[in-house]
Amino acid sequence: MGGLSLSAGPVQAGVAAAPGGAADKLGSHDRALIATYAAQYRTRSLPAGADQPAPDFVTLMFAVRSGRTDAAARQLTDLGAEVTGTEPEIGYVKANVPFAAVDQAVALDDVLRVDADELLALDETTAASPAAGAGGDAGRPVAPSAATPDDNPYMPTRETGSVAFKNEHPSYDGRGVTIGVMDTGIDPTHPALATTTTGERKLVDTAVGSNPLNLIDLLFDRTWLLYTNGNKVTGPVVDKYDITWTLPDGGSDDMYLNRKNLAIAGYADPTLTGTLGVAYRESDNAVWIDLNQDYVFTDDERYRPYRENQQIGYLGTDNPATELNERQPFTVEARRLSSAIIGVNINTLDEGHGTHVAGITAANGILGGQMDGQAPGAKLVSMRACTHNGCSSAALTDGMVALATDYGVDVINMSIGSAPALNDGQSAMALLYDRLIETTGVQMFISAGNSGAGTNSHGDPSAAGNVVSVGASVSKHTWWANYGSFVTQVRSVFPFSSRGPREDGGFKPDITAPGAAIAPYPNWLAGGAVADTGYTLPAGYAMLQGTSMASPQAAGAAALLLSAAKQNGISVTPAELRRAIFSTADFNKDEPAIAQGRGEFDVPHAWQYLTKGVAGTDAVTVSAPVCTVLSDKLATPHTGSGLYNSCAPGSGGQGVGESRTYDVTLTRTSGAEGAVDYVLDLRGNDGTFTAPSKVTLVKGVPTVVQVTAAPATQGIHSAVLTIDNAVTRAVEQHAMLAVEAATPLAPGTTWAVQGTVDRNDTIIYSVAVPAGATSLDVNLSGLADGSQTRWWAFGPDGLEAEKSSAGTVYCYANYQDGNGCDPFTRSYAKPKPGVWEFVVEARRTSPHLANPFHLAASVTQ
Repeated sequence: MGGLSLSAGPVQAGVAAAPGGAADKLGSHDRALIATYAAQYRTRSLPAGADQPAPDFVTLMFAVRSGRTDAAARQLTDLGAEVTGTEPEIGYVKANVPFAAVDQAVALDDVLRVDADELLALDETTAASPAAGAGGDAGRPVAPSAATPDDNPYMPTRETGSVAFKNEHPSYDGRGVTIGVMDTGIDPTHPALATTTTGERKLVDTAVGSNPLNLIDLLFDRTWLLYTNGNKVTGPVVDKYDITWTLPDGGSDDMYLNRKNLAIAGYADPTLTGTLGVAYRESDNAVWIDLNQDYVFTDDERYRPYRENQQIGYLGTDNPATELNERQPFTVEARRLSSAIIGVNINTLDEGHGTHVAGITAANGILGGQMDGQAPGAKLVSMRACTHNGCSSAALTDGMVALATDYGVDVINMSIGSAPALNDGQSAMALLYDRLIETTGVQMFISAGNSGAGTNSHGDPSAAGNVVSVGASVSKHTWWANYGSFVTQVRSVFPFSSRGPREDGGFKPDITAPGAAIAPYPNWLAGGAVADTGYTLPAGYAMLQGTSMASPQAAGAAALLLSAAKQNGISVTPAELRRAIFSTADFNKDEPAIAQGRGEFDVPHAWQYLTKGVAGTDAVTVSAPVCTVLSDKLATPHTGSGLYNSCAPGSGGQGVGESRTYDVTLTRTSGAEGAVDYVLDLRGNDGTFTAPSKVTLVKGVPTVVQVTAAPATQGIHSAVLTIDNAVTRAVEQHAMLAVEAATPLAPGTTWAVQGTVDRNDTIIYSVAVPAGATSLDVNLSGLADGSQTRWWAFGPDGLEAEKSSAGTVYCYANYQDGNGCDPFTRSYAKPKPGVWEFVVEARRTSPHLANPFHLAASVTQ
């Protein structure tokens, strides 16, 4: 995850550094991005993979005050910005702002928060190649097939209870519900995504969220062709681009012609070369593509948007000698982007991510048999905002708005995000997504991120308060079936799954769902099984892993609940859906709260709540102390919606064995005017926290509850504080409690620990690095023969500190020579002062179930 491939340079003139406090509406991350873009413009340098030179503007997304969208748009225009989109209902303005005007635009009174458009990288979702001779116990799992029942560990929908739910209620399978999939696009030809359980067409529309007027889409999305008055042609024959073209239908007064360079990487068929002519007629939005490259359009098909008659075209030809299908399908879309520019999109897919996600949510008949995704009866709308290069954050936001407002979807999944240091749920994207859910009634499910296992590694925009953020769980049965790896723990959270809380202590992730699955995949892209299993998969199927796979499990499970509700005449708002899911999630006592939130999605239990009603649940807000290296930049400095202390001892943090009491303020904002009693409970508490068992809340009156934390051991300690009115059906509120007790590192001394970590598991250690340290040196030793064990470090800001070391993600001892990284000794120059975490993990292919280790660290000052 991240921005452009170039590192941000010093802040440039016209893009001044912010004061650094809570008032900055742009933030240091976005300011650094803009500085990079400005430097690229001045040097006309080309970001890697870009098709266009760097422009002299930046695309900014503005969350503005309610009712002030038009006024803000006018003010931006007066500053010389080009406003390219507005959505008054959610207070959204998107504009291309000259670099010199950025500070003035951000400073406008009507502007609340601003995000710069950036390229978000798709998370790696394939399992790494195997280590020869490793993998655990003898034997291998069998391959899934058409005979595999729906109750299976390969596509583990059963872990949410959905298989049992559908068996008991066969019609509650998603029928009547449409799921929007914001991703890399869906293969419109995949047989498991062809029809619903009732025989209806499953994929009802394909659309494109990207827009070449956006900075990142202009640079990186190869699927667009732009037409201006200079592209107008008259026929029937025209000479253009030094080629004689025969126009379709004899030509017309509103015919345009452009051409596409097929040398651009990304097409499945490597033989595609030269020029591909594309003609467009504005009067009926018709598109002709010269697929045979004979410069004659009269023998070419006229294409219309997919939603009209599900029209699909194909680029290239299949080579029958290969397993892959080199003939790549596409759909078309055309729209006027501005008064002067028309865009035609040849909607091809160069990534399988979106197809896999769609298959998890709603596949019907995986491998031609009984295996299904979560909601096989549901329909799908594909909104593509990404290519292999990544995803424009502006395209994601535009596509989300379009999905929720224009395509009739009931629920949306987005398995994409970023990992900012200040993940407080106050970015412009997060605020806009919150508003979009409230105004449209469409609930969003978004992956928590694959930046774990460090504390506060949660992603954005799933940090938004109304978004259901989903972490990735895994069972021992799926470890075996999909990886050929044996473990003893029945259920766990994947090590890569991003942890909470938010920077402001906010409750994230919200829930977990299974994070690995065998699902549909485009058959023109290489997919396949994990080699350690010993089996293969046919073309069109792959095993992928990540919170990208967990989020569609949750979105599809929600579609089952909405399907059941519709069939029973029950109206469910997003808030009621969230309450039902959150109140009934299955908490795993063996995993920390910051890893799993409220626990695993439980479909049958959530349905019981919805049938009995969750309306009337009171709204309760939480305000609690926060101490982090960034807490001065919170909307209310050092205060948030959960208790969170990750400061170093002596700098506001707690030491091991130290007891401290925190004032947590609860305010009931709805319900009866009088006093109401609430039961307080601690879930997942390891003995660190104590709190009263009940509290009485009067509407509108803040009430302080004292929570004591006394960490007996080093490391992060977390629990869920539930605030529940026993009279109502749902739990009113969940608050995260998280306190980190770090061991101080002193120059001239060595911190050391011995431990044992199980295969596929992690142990996390917390140390405090003093200010002024010039080096942090870490050593791993004491491993058993062949043990594939690693450590990796997280800095005080919750970000992984290994990004400069190539291959660190696979930097295991006794595994592929460390992948270009030293698995035993590494140093971190000029480490940031504060609490650092070392995550020790044993790989799934380690030959030992239990892996002993010795970890040591020291600082130089």
